[in-house]
Amino acid sequence: MSHPPLIEHKIQWIENKIFSREQLTVYCNTRHAKGEKIVFTNGCFDILHRGHLDLLARAADFGNVLVVGLNTDDSVQRLKGPKRPITKEQDRAFQMASLLCVNAVCLFDEDTPLELIKAVKPDVLVKGGDYTIQNIVGTDFVNSYGGKVEVIPFLPGYSTTSVISYIKNL
Repeated sequence: MSHPPLIEHKIQWIENKIFSREQLTVYCNTRHAKGEKIVFTNGCFDILHRGHLDLLARAADFGNVLVVGLNTDDSVQRLKGPKRPITKEQDRAFQMASLLCVNAVCLFDEDTPLELIKAVKPDVLVKGGDYTIQNIVGTDFVNSYGGKVEVIPFLPGYSTTSVISYIKNL
């Protein structure tokens, strides 16, 4: 069964926001050349919740273009353990790309997003909550060319761990 043309158009619009690293580099270079300010954040975004959405919306306010680096499934497992992620990488990428405040999504398989940050060269690097500027991966690189690093406080009461715990106790 085919969808009406408008729905197919929206699906394509979402899918077009998911980039390979090479495509993302070209995209960011083009946006920089237009004088646009690029903001970068990253994470697992395993079970999307209001805390994530708050972080992303606030991050987007720092510039014209919000790029989200998304840990691959293998990377999430190395960080969070063998039972994670709950949501597979392609589904997480689609969810991120469907958000109006997100302009580009790119998966990365490394344990840190440093190489992706180097490819993007963001004007603003944003992380949430329990980070300090000193322990954010990419801070030295972003500062080296005059970029800024920002920490956005977590929205109290929202975490993937608490969502998983709640579901287990149902």
